[in-house]
Amino acid sequence: MNALKVALLRWYEANSVNQTMPVGAAPLAMAFDGDSMWVVNRDSSNVSRVRAHDGNALGTFFVQASPRAIVFDGLNMWVTNSTPGTVTKLRARDGFNLGNFAVGPAPRGVAFDGASVWVACSGDGNVYKVRPDTGAVVGTFFVDGQPMGVAFDGANVWVTSQVTNTLTKLSTAGAVLGVFAAGPAPAGLAFDGENIWVANSGNGSVPKFRASDGASLGTFAVGANPAQVAFDGDFIWVTNQGDNSVSKLRASDGSLVGTFPTGPSPVGLAFDGANMWVTNSGNSSVMKR
Repeated sequence: MNALKVALLRWYEANSVNQTMPVGAAPLAMAFDGDSMWVVNRDSSNVSRVRAHDGNALGTFFVQASPRAIVFDGLNMWVTNSTPGTVTKLRARDGFNLGNFAVGPAPRGVAFDGASVWVACSGDGNVYKVRPDTGAVVGTFFVDGQPMGVAFDGANVWVTSQVTNTLTKLSTAGAVLGVFAAGPAPAGLAFDGENIWVANSGNGSVPKFRASDGASLGTFAVGANPAQVAFDGDFIWVTNQGDNSVSKLRASDGSLVGTFPTGPSPVGLAFDGANMWVTNSGNSSVMKR
């Protein structure tokens, strides 16, 4: 599988069956590996694997304490573990644990750029660059302000920082290419092929930034306490943790297409090529739209 396609989450069409499925306690984030959806369960310190086309459970795999985020590198799943300050590498074909690797304190978001895994650590204001073959840290880059979310745009890495309410653009060598005002308490972010979208959990909005230069292209109202953002090829989806819904925005102009109910306290989003998946952290389930 092409590594850059994996990094940009470009998947082929998949079969769809609408359903809601139980997973572990307090599911927060998800990632798709081309066949299965992997769900991070914070309060049970494990990851659930669910077959995307029919929702069948394929396994539960323990990681370390308080896992928060997950990404696929083409072969393996990488999970951030908040309490020990590590990332766990799971083999995607069977969930086998290939190692736990130290990064900084309180790792949150994680992204893959086609060559390296990037981990945002809110405890020390750093973003760590990790070799996927060995798990070794090969770069530590200070962004300040309690970094939370990370995304790759095909050329550069973007990081949200909650204390400073900023969005930082880094080269893959770690150079700061720009720092942009995001809005209150920015959390998750996503790339739509041209632009970066950010969930501002503090004011129920999603700003849009042109990836080439960071120019602001508008800010769009969604629901209460937006947590994560995902792109499905045409639309931007946002989980609204405060009012148990997801918002669907047209990527071209940010217009609201619809707001749809979820389970309690939705957080994570992931697209499988046909359907959008949502984690309901309040009742330990995932739903597929």
